[in-house]
Amino acid sequence: MEAIILAGGLGTRLQGVIGEAPKCMAPINGLPFLSYLFEYLEKQRCTRIILSLGYKNKPIIDWLEDQDIFFELDYIVENEPLGTGGGILAALEECETDDVVVINGDTMFDVNLRQMMLFHQSSNAQTTLALKEMHNFERYGIVNTNDAGLITSFEEKQQRDAGLINGGIYVIDREAFIERKLPNKFSFEKDYLERYTNDKKFYGYKSDGYFIDIGIPADYERAQEDFKTKYKGY
Repeated sequence: MEAIILAGGLGTRLQGVIGEAPKCMAPINGLPFLSYLFEYLEKQRCTRIILSLGYKNKPIIDWLEDQDIFFELDYIVENEPLGTGGGILAALEECETDDVVVINGDTMFDVNLRQMMLFHQSSNAQTTLALKEMHNFERYGIVNTNDAGLITSFEEKQQRDAGLINGGIYVIDREAFIERKLPNKFSFEKDYLERYTNDKKFYGYKSDGYFIDIGIPADYERAQEDFKTKYKGY
């Protein structure tokens, strides 16, 4: 199993807490967040990781060079910001498998990737999103699906009592994605998922696994407590 980690995020909302460090290097109990993503992917039996890095890549690369990595590891560096879609596209060019997992570098969603991959393949999906049910929230948009998991629409952020959100983990049919002839720089969410929803090739895989997005200070602080019992780091 190959996985891409999108690790080029600027972390602007966390700068008051973590300074200029990229979000994936935000320290959680003395270890970078990326360390916990590696632990998760090792448990999921991932064999190769491709990091999609931005201009703040040096602290990430320096840390990687000091690690005894279990899996094969490669990375690409964006010379200019390519957006989430451009970062995925550039990394997919380096992949070898037909279906590739993509993970946001600031989100932990404890999804069973083997089961998600099987669902993706059995649905003949071009892209499958891991979906998390949330209650009483306004930070996320929601994803609507039919009973088979086919994604029918996306809705913008607003106050919600309940709904399924995009959990930031994807399985992507590499060839189908590349064949879209997308630009080098684009938003994965807006210019790919929302634009091509009507093609009926996108599916949602629901999971009740642990979820946290450390993009805001409150959730970053919550991760410090949660991870003491859930994860040990790589």
